[in-house]
Amino acid sequence: MRPRRATDWKRYAARRRDMTSAARTGPAQAGAIVNGMSVDVEEWFQVGAFENTISKGDWDGLESRVCNNTGAVLDLFAEQGVRATFFTLGWVAARHPALIRRIVDAGHEVASHGWDHQRVFTMDAAQFRADLRKARTALEDAGGGPVTGYRAPSFSVDTRTPWAHPVLAEEGYAYSSSVAPVVHDHYGWRESPRFTWKPLADSGLIEIPVSVAELAGRRMAVGGGFFRMLPAALTDLAVRQANGGGHAGMFYFHPWEVDTGQPRVAGAPLRSRVRHYSRLGAMSGKLRGLLKRHRWGRVDEVAARERAQ
Repeated sequence: MRPRRATDWKRYAARRRDMTSAARTGPAQAGAIVNGMSVDVEEWFQVGAFENTISKGDWDGLESRVCNNTGAVLDLFAEQGVRATFFTLGWVAARHPALIRRIVDAGHEVASHGWDHQRVFTMDAAQFRADLRKARTALEDAGGGPVTGYRAPSFSVDTRTPWAHPVLAEEGYAYSSSVAPVVHDHYGWRESPRFTWKPLADSGLIEIPVSVAELAGRRMAVGGGFFRMLPAALTDLAVRQANGGGHAGMFYFHPWEVDTGQPRVAGAPLRSRVRHYSRLGAMSGKLRGLLKRHRWGRVDEVAARERAQ
């Protein structure tokens, strides 16, 4: 729907100009900033959209599709010559250690996504620490190397979790990518910085928020389902805005988003079903274009450069 008032028309025109400019972004240049490409590895039934519909006690009885889906993502990255970070649930690593080895052997980073996708703000500090340790053990046992990065399930580090970053630092994590600087009905920390920041003055831990686009003072999420359903130019704009300030962008998606044949959860709320299943068939093509238009790399390598600035 187009705007009616003159002031709204000005904002509409400005947004269209920004998005058109973003759409003209050419192939990635050798001197461009390397952005963080990340994959949140979880089963199709472990997503936040279904957390009140599918019981965790039923997970082991459901069809596992994470190995095939992640394999398709690995093939796409190999095709485009991209290295990425796979934020993986400990639950997945414990059941599919060969998948973790395949990720590592392909030159990608394995980082933690927690144990079983429990949102951080539903835990206290002691429970969070236990969750971190359980997940890290499974990931390091499967991958054979250290895990130094963390992403909270559903970007659930916010004003309700003031202890989260201190616990991550105490547990030896080098970086977190657990904050979404937007307003959303499931998550969001609108007041947090848009780009890399240091949560603790006496620690080397840095927070690399997921990228958002800013249009007319409004922040808009661009990863995951937003990337599937909104114009790709919006994601290009978010990356360009980060790079324009000298920072790396941070993009994320999930392996189940390239899986058009996954089971349908009929009992889930309509909003959850729309978010989860819309435009799955478009995802692979959109990802391929995004990988070509910008430079991408592992988040641990991006974090090292961001920390050095």
